[in-house]
Order: sequence, then structure tokens, then C-alpha cells
Amino acid sequence: MTRLLAVLNVLGFTMALFATTMFVPMVWSLILGDGQFFLFVQSFAIALLFGVILWLGAFSGRAELRPKDGFLLVTLVWLFLPLLGTIPLLLYFHQIGHPLSFTDAYFEAMSGLTATGATVLSGLDTIAPSVNLWRFTMHWVGGMGIIVLAVAIMPLLGVGGYQVFRAETPGPMKEEKLTPRIASTAKALYAIYFGLSIICFLAYRYAGMSWFDAWCYMASTVALGGFATHDTSFAFFDSPLHEAIAIVFMLLSGINFATHFKAISQRRLRAYWHCPEAGPFVGVVLFVGVLIGVYLWFDGVYANVWTAIRYGLFNTVSVATTAGFASTDYSTWPIVVPMLMLLLGIFATSSGSTGGGIKMIRALMLIKQARQEMTSLLHPHAVTPVLLKGHRIPDRVLTSVLAFMVLYALSIVIGVMLMLLSGADTTIAFSAIIACINNIGPGLGGVGPAGNYSMLSEFQVWVCTFAMMIGRLEMFTVLVLFTTVFWRR
Repeated sequence: MTRLLAVLNVLGFTMALFATTMFVPMVWSLILGDGQFFLFVQSFAIALLFGVILWLGAFSGRAELRPKDGFLLVTLVWLFLPLLGTIPLLLYFHQIGHPLSFTDAYFEAMSGLTATGATVLSGLDTIAPSVNLWRFTMHWVGGMGIIVLAVAIMPLLGVGGYQVFRAETPGPMKEEKLTPRIASTAKALYAIYFGLSIICFLAYRYAGMSWFDAWCYMASTVALGGFATHDTSFAFFDSPLHEAIAIVFMLLSGINFATHFKAISQRRLRAYWHCPEAGPFVGVVLFVGVLIGVYLWFDGVYANVWTAIRYGLFNTVSVATTAGFASTDYSTWPIVVPMLMLLLGIFATSSGSTGGGIKMIRALMLIKQARQEMTSLLHPHAVTPVLLKGHRIPDRVLTSVLAFMVLYALSIVIGVMLMLLSGADTTIAFSAIIACINNIGPGLGGVGPAGNYSMLSEFQVWVCTFAMMIGRLEMFTVLVLFTTVFWRR
């Protein structure tokens, strides 16, 4: 009971901290005069009240968190923050006479905080700007992870944060530290994230977006989220310059932020060369994007090769980085193309980035492990360690990656089967689960870039919601809670 109180105490603080992010749309509402100021005041008060009650109610249980506590805390954070995120959505849509169900509101908030970008909303151009901005604020906060921000402040409360950071950090390289203290690490990551956000925001504004759109698309781009202020996403702007800016920042956000930190602190671009993921990530995504563009031209989808490369490259980078923007309805392209794009979205982004999927580092390890196994068949007595950039990969890490892949595949199979059993057609069932568990956003068919997830049944929406959460927290963090070993003393 004492351990649970310790977790709930930090959860309450994190919820109270998250409530303060409502000041962003609150201020914008005041500036724009869209009439939603008091809606956000009310939402902030409710969210803050929940957080403070939980924080103070469990105050007597304050203690240093153990590794097991970190897993529980992170899962609870990603369950409860979307709950708070639903408050402005529920109040707004009830206010305008189009009530949003709790299921749909929770899905939208989970999609925002997990930086997935899947949506059940239509008519985005007519939604009050401050309410739209709240969706993007959840993107920006969730992109790096609200828990990392909390870790940076928790030491001030006498609560260590390393276990929490380790549980939330994506990828197999969880032991790496950028700075000696974990709080300093969290601050360093957020400094990079904030700096990248400001540059992206100014670039969009310079390219001709309004201040509002520039801010919203910045949040969506650096978080690799995919929410849009218009139903047609980037097709609304029809601007090669906007798309080029998005490509640059999607690629930057798809690189390990630890690599950015090293490159800046050492003032050397060599850090990107030494990173085992950065080169393969950028190279594969750009190569496949150009290849898809050429294929679209060759297949007659576009008459001009440069137009084909423009659309092929942007949409490929968008899906591969799990951003999920669209400049056209790519689900109408030859089926091999969107399927290849979804495949890239499964593995392309780097560990420690804001992207989803299994991460490039795991894909590289699996390829090298497979090659090592084939070498062992030919030379049974040879000692052939698996190397990555000249460093030997410990067997423990390889075992962890293999276990993750088994769990990942099993989660997809179960998710797809649940969707099929509930009546979804094959294309929607498969692509929706792939898109949600990898935090890509749009799938194919009815849930593709020209549609949304509002067509799904309530049960199907909850399946996709859970898929987004376990995908964001990379399976183990959530599913370990369902084992008996976790709850043993």
C-alpha cells in the first residue's frame, strides 16, 4: 500500500502539471476572442483539482520510486492524462450542440498525447481555434513525453526520477545517459525539443502560414503527430515550400534526440555519423520516397516526374516518420505504394526520437542477428559476435529485442483479430491496428488520409485506443503489469 501511495503521489503531481498546459489555449482564446476562454478556465480548474486531490491524498506515501514503480507510474500517467485531455473536448462539443461521446473524446486525447494523429473529428476548419490548439498542445506535450518534463522537476520534490525515465524511454538503449543526473538529462532533451520547435515555427511562418497554423503545424511536426487544422491536412496549402519544411523537420524529429544533443554539445556533425540509426533512417526514407515518386510517374499516376517525386517523397517521409500528414489521398495510389509506406512506418524512426514503431535500431539488430545465424550455419565453430558501429551488442540486448518483436507481432495479430471479429473489413482492420500501434495515424480505406476513425464502432475505437497506448510505451511497460511476477512482493 505504501508503494502504491508513492506512485499515486507522483501521478497527482504530474496531473496537476499537465493541467497547466491548458493555459496555452486559454491565452490564445483570449487573444483571438473565440469565446472559449471560460471553457478552458473551467477545464483547468477541474483538471487541477483532480491532480491536487490525488497529490495531497497520497502525500504521506512519498518515497523514492523503485524500478517496478516506474512501470506502474508511466502506465497510469498515460491512462489518466488523456482523461484530463477529454475535458475541454467534451465541454466544447456539448456547448455547440454536437455532443462527443466519452469514447471518441478519450480516443482523440490519447491520439494527441501519444502523437499518433488519428482522429474521429471532421470539420476541423470550423472548430474554435483554441479547441483545435488544445489538440496540438497535447501533441507537443506528448511528443517528448510529459513524464520527461515531470522527471526534470521531481528532484525538487525529493523524488528521484531515473526509474521513471528508464521505463518511458523508447528503444533498447535505455541505459544511455547524456548527463550524470537524470533530471539534467530530461532538461537537455527538452531544450533540444524546444529549440527545434521554435525554428520549425518560424520556418512555417516565414513560408506564409498564419501565426496560428504555423504554431499548430509546428507542434504536430516536431512531435511527429499528424493532427491538422484542416480536413485536407497539407493539401489545404498546396505548397511545395511548406512540404519541404515539413520534410526537413520530420526527418530531424525522427533522429535520436541524444544524437542531436551530442552534435550540439560537441559542436561536431560527426555525432550523426557515429549514430548507428541516423544514417540508415535518413538514407532509407529518402531513397524509398524518391523511388516511390519515380514509380508513380512510371505508372502514370502523375504525368510530370517532379510532381510525382514531390508527392511521393512528402507522403513517404510523413508515414515513415509516423507523422501521418497527407498532401493527397495516397490510399488511391497502386496498393503496393501505401503498403510500402506503412511498412516503413513500422521500423524507420530512431530510438529516442518522437517517432513511433519498433525503431531502426531494432531492425538493424535483427538483420545483423540473422546474418550472424547464417554465418554460424556455414562456420559452426566460428565466434561471430553481432556488431553495431564496431561495438558488440550484448546477448541480453539481443534477447530483449527478440522478445519485443514476438510481443509486438502478437499484439498486432490480436488487435487485427478483434477488429475483424467486431465486423471491420480486412483493409480497415489491418491498417488501423498497424497505424495505431505504430503511432502513424491514418491507415487505409475508410480510416485513410481522406477519412477518419469516426466510422468505427465504439468497441473498435477502444481497441485502437489501447493499441496507441501500448505502441507509445513499447509493449513491455504496459503489458508487464498483467503478469503475476510484477505484483509479487
